[in-house]
Amino acid sequence: MSSLIKNELTKIFKKKAIYILLFVTLAFIILSNCIYKYFYGNSSYSYYSDSYVEYAKQEINNLDPDKPSDTKMYIEYKTVIDVNEMMKEYSSDAWQIQIIASTVEAYVNERNTYLYGAEKNEEQANKINEQINELSNRLKNDDWRYFANEELQKAEEKLKTLEDEKNTTEDKQRLESLDLEIETAKIDLEVAKYRVDEDIKYGYDYMNIALSNYKEQSYMVSQVEASNEELSYQEEKDYKQAIEDKEISKYIIESHEDINKGNDLRGILSRFFSEFGLFIIVIVIMIAGTIVSEEFNKGTIKLLLVKPYSRNKILLSKFITILIMIVFSIAVIVGMELIVGGIIFGFDSLSIPILEYNFNTNMLEEINVFVYLGIQILVQLPIIILLATLSFALSTIFTNAPVAIALPLLGYMGATIINQLAIQYNIGFLRYFVTLNWDFSQYLYGSMPLMEGLTPIFSAIICIVYFIIMIIPTFVIFKKKNIKNI
Repeated sequence: MSSLIKNELTKIFKKKAIYILLFVTLAFIILSNCIYKYFYGNSSYSYYSDSYVEYAKQEINNLDPDKPSDTKMYIEYKTVIDVNEMMKEYSSDAWQIQIIASTVEAYVNERNTYLYGAEKNEEQANKINEQINELSNRLKNDDWRYFANEELQKAEEKLKTLEDEKNTTEDKQRLESLDLEIETAKIDLEVAKYRVDEDIKYGYDYMNIALSNYKEQSYMVSQVEASNEELSYQEEKDYKQAIEDKEISKYIIESHEDINKGNDLRGILSRFFSEFGLFIIVIVIMIAGTIVSEEFNKGTIKLLLVKPYSRNKILLSKFITILIMIVFSIAVIVGMELIVGGIIFGFDSLSIPILEYNFNTNMLEEINVFVYLGIQILVQLPIIILLATLSFALSTIFTNAPVAIALPLLGYMGATIINQLAIQYNIGFLRYFVTLNWDFSQYLYGSMPLMEGLTPIFSAIICIVYFIIMIIPTFVIFKKKNIKNI
């Protein structure tokens, strides 16, 4: 058996096609790493697009603020122009941009309303303008803590007001509404405290993204927990996803570690199968789709069958060779990414763990990058093995390499469509289809599977059944094949 396998491996590594595929894979790895390094996440933030500002400047010239029908649009465009002028003083990623958008713009709009609105009030406009100037000076002096403390104070006052109202309200309907408002106010206060305590300057960096995400997901979790309605399967999945996102965001805020960073070696390895899985599948399918059919097409099958081995042993050696090549392909592509990613990004990011929320323990788990990569590869192996088996079966039964390669690839690409249809329309019988079951990553860490009713045991049985349906006829047909006319 070992000599047969060695012979099959020798034939595979004599093929130019395998080296061409590996070279294409390497080129893609280099390209994708360069894109992540030099282009990913480098887009700048713009509150108003340049085209909209230019449009506002053109339109405002055609409007008369003293004309009632034009007043509203004039104030709107004037506010856009004034705010944009303030923002131009800072870089697109400066923290001041966020404050101008969230706080100062309202003052500018109010000032312009008193200057150009139906009820003009120059004195009031001047008072608001003084406030704008004060805020503007704080922006120029990099005094972001002033705005953070203001935000914290307002959150505390709002929470106290709501709690006082709750203590004096007897209306049951209003009390229910107040409970939700108080929970929301508590979240706002918590976020405001995080900004001050963790020294998070306003802006658009990963810390602010985590803070914003923590706030958003906390809202969703509190709304679901306050509701007495029974959740649908998808709603429960969304709820669990919100819990996970919330806890990961909290970890980022408290550790100041960019766990969600995707444009480094660690980030790419954490998405290894989604980034490079197609190349592994193409290499394996190409080998599986030609390993038997080429023997028939070239007539070398006769030379193989005259050797003192049974047909079953010959075919089994070929299938084992395919399994070896699966391991080889994964190892080579992982190695390529480690070398290329290490050169481009460095290896420092590999010391940062991967975070996963375990719903079995309701705790965040820190996982070593290589342990996480190994787990991801293991749970994706059924996909590769089943596609390789299908290609191997077609190659043996029909002895047609193009068919044996094309059909599995089409099946893999169509799997996403089948899965989406099954989930969207809740088509129950499709849970017996292999594509909904072959990805075991859906069961990791207590996650809810793609479709209600799926379990790890059920999916394992489905995968085994499909494997048996493909492999047994392959051996039976190969054993009975007539090679006299080849």
